[in-house]
Amino acid sequence: MGQGSAAIRLAALASWLAFPVYAWQGIGVRLTVRRLLPAPGEASGHLEGDGPDLKLLVVGDSSAAGVGLDDIEKGLAAQVARTLNERTGRAVSYRTAGFNSAISTEIRDHVVAHIEPRDWTHVIVSVGTNDIKNFRTGKGWKKGFGGLLYALRARFPDAAFYWPNVMPMDRVPALPPTLGRILERRARLLNMIGTTLCAERGATAIPRMLDFGPDAFCEDGFHPSAAGMAAWATHVVDHMDACESR
Repeated sequence: MGQGSAAIRLAALASWLAFPVYAWQGIGVRLTVRRLLPAPGEASGHLEGDGPDLKLLVVGDSSAAGVGLDDIEKGLAAQVARTLNERTGRAVSYRTAGFNSAISTEIRDHVVAHIEPRDWTHVIVSVGTNDIKNFRTGKGWKKGFGGLLYALRARFPDAAFYWPNVMPMDRVPALPPTLGRILERRARLLNMIGTTLCAERGATAIPRMLDFGPDAFCEDGFHPSAAGMAAWATHVVDHMDACESR
């Protein structure tokens, strides 16, 4: 416990020392990177199979919204649903509730209460990238993400919850190398805190995906492409399978 807290404090200090560079380069990226829209299409769907249905909810940020994709069917919820359907033979109903640029606090305060109270069996929480990009403090992330886990657990008490760790920010093409390294320090900090919160609050933290290539990103060099989403969905389901087979 003490060593973990010390590691978190050291990581936070190291990243805050680099804040002036983050601010300078971050403004440049915001001015030059093309803004893409959420994917069009229906937010929910159903895949036929043996019953009873698996009921999948994906809630979170632009990755859940499929920003940069030409069809929401290529997004995370639909791709995870198809992978679950193929592996289990079960029918799968799915729903995505994603919002561009949302941070954990916004999902907690403005989204969770407005999702229909269905009997979801699996909930994937896709948040963290914007908290990192916005340079939120570790304390702010702990309050926002920790509160989000509480809110989801209270609303959907019978679901299994999964949170994928944020990808390595120093491998995001849209970010200059120095900025990528600075945000990667923040990513490691928030992943460390988030993984601890998941263990404490009844969720499974899925390790970050490391195996992705240049075709994994949309034209903005920041959001996952259809190929990136497919690889990410497989990675997520691999760890869902591992968790549920224990």
